[in-house]
Amino acid sequence: MSGGPPDGVLRLAERSVAGDLVIAADFGTSGVKVGLVDPAMRIVASTVVSYPLSLPAPSRAEQNPRDWWEAFSGAVYELSHRVERLAERAAGLVFCAQMCGVVAVDGAGQPLRPAIIWLDKRAAGLTRELVGGLPSFQGYRLDRLARWLRLANGAPSLNGMDPPGKMAWIARHEPDVFARTAKLLDVGGWLVHRATGTFCGTADSANVTWMMDTRRGREGWSPALAAMLGLPLDRLPPIVPGTAPAGALTAGAAAELGLPAGLPVIAGSGDVAATAIGSGAVDDGALHICLGTSSWVGGFFDRRVINPFAAYATIVSSVENRPLLIATQENAGAAYGWLARLLLDGRDDDPAAMAALAAGAGEPEPDDPFFLPWLSGERVPVDDDRLRGAFHGLSLRHDRRAVTRAVMEGIVLNTRWAWSKVVKEKGVRHDGPVPLVGGAAANPVLARMMADAIRRPVATGETRLAGVLGAAAIAAPALGWSSSVWEAARRGAGAPATVHQPDPRRAERLDARDRALKPIRKALIGLYRKQPNLEHGAER
Repeated sequence: MSGGPPDGVLRLAERSVAGDLVIAADFGTSGVKVGLVDPAMRIVASTVVSYPLSLPAPSRAEQNPRDWWEAFSGAVYELSHRVERLAERAAGLVFCAQMCGVVAVDGAGQPLRPAIIWLDKRAAGLTRELVGGLPSFQGYRLDRLARWLRLANGAPSLNGMDPPGKMAWIARHEPDVFARTAKLLDVGGWLVHRATGTFCGTADSANVTWMMDTRRGREGWSPALAAMLGLPLDRLPPIVPGTAPAGALTAGAAAELGLPAGLPVIAGSGDVAATAIGSGAVDDGALHICLGTSSWVGGFFDRRVINPFAAYATIVSSVENRPLLIATQENAGAAYGWLARLLLDGRDDDPAAMAALAAGAGEPEPDDPFFLPWLSGERVPVDDDRLRGAFHGLSLRHDRRAVTRAVMEGIVLNTRWAWSKVVKEKGVRHDGPVPLVGGAAANPVLARMMADAIRRPVATGETRLAGVLGAAAIAAPALGWSSSVWEAARRGAGAPATVHQPDPRRAERLDARDRALKPIRKALIGLYRKQPNLEHGAER
């Protein structure tokens, strides 16, 4: 059922591509990172442009798709003034973007409502309704779960994060919008359409709709899975390889960007796959850690992997449908940003102030409080939107430095919690430094703590721009710059990096803190599950 490249796309692949720079853009939760990358996978110039995040009600998170495009246009405009002859030197465009969002559009690709992004959990109750029933296992009706596991290697998350619940929420609560919807796109799919006029999507984003068959040799949309959710497959876009040109830059988009019409636009990927590729950890079983707004432990494998007890699995990536394990958590940099907004009078967008906050936290003390960074629920290894952040053990003597230490430690130990599950998988590599990427990974205090927490060296290079590098590597074969995505990724991974070695004394302290945290964590999970979730009113 997966569609091949739309008409005209294959002809683009045969086009003789001039230019020595690819414009690679990584659309995150808070802004877009845009880099100009050369054939050696070096970032010649880069910039970051922010855009708004709307939190209109409890459990809701939305963005205006037009803000993404305007930010991208502004970034390209800035780079064109820093790099001479950018319009002539550009060989193509490629996007990676935040996953698990839903953009409902009309036939012309115009958004019919704000995008419901990954952070939105309004559909948690509705998702449980869609997947539940008797007999059940961990909230899933057994026969449906068996089919999902066999065909898709997973099932919709109970916390409401995944797209099918959001799609069903629009159908139930905004039927007029759903009736006018021609396509239900993810963030990357909308951006590609905005640039080219072509409706398409990549396999990684299709996988997390849980309406895609991911069995090797059978990859494509599954009518059986769509029927279980009651969602129409004809509103989902064709699936194309991430390495394929999805179309050419339209005259209108080109005029807005100051670039030539007809420039190839490569299909790209979701941010998870691009970041994994950009980390350089592309061998089977090699893991990386991302500390961005959210966090994850990820890596490529030679087979499908699933752990229903820890709520993670592999999804197919946009490159060769290669299985990519992703154990994602809801808050990392977002928790540190929350703290910075409280302590820095809202200056959470000031990197110098953020770095000074961490550097000034001081040395740990025996009675430091514990922090659980579940500010918007959790996903791995406990899939529950009802969980919320908490401090445990606060006293009158604790000051802003103690609270800062607690938040940083809480982020690191929460990530270690997910890491401790993933490293038990067969085939995981235990040698060499672990690439640490994402905006929060640029914080040297967090990076050192991460090395201590997992007792492995961690390497930080282009931490904030791993997604940009990964997107560029995905585009490289289509531009004639490399024989494969993996060869391009290894080339980019050769850039100098800072390696943080674990310190045995600090590691022992974090081991002890983690042992003390485990019963606290368990008790809080039980407490939140017993309490009524006042935020579920957002569903109605």
